[in-house]
Amino acid sequence: MASVRTYALIYVALLLLGTGKVLFFELDQIFTEQMAIAGTIVLAITKSTLIAGYYQHLIEEPRSITYLMATALFMVLLLTIAAGYSIQ
Repeated sequence: MASVRTYALIYVALLLLGTGKVLFFELDQIFTEQMAIAGTIVLAITKSTLIAGYYQHLIEEPRSITYLMATALFMVLLLTIAAGYSIQ
């Protein structure tokens, strides 16, 4: 199990990443809308990875569980894409 210091650092990193998402759209002189959306997606993936890894303790699980979760996430992505095509 990770220490309190590790959880505190992850919490601060999540706060900074959340602030970064807001800055992408507030600094419109520097970032275009496409850059802001791409940056927001990258930061969201980073935040999700930190949350799943540390707060949901997946980093301590065996690799087989990690591969199973990645496969499930991939399948959900495929189902979402298929649903998007069937709606149109």
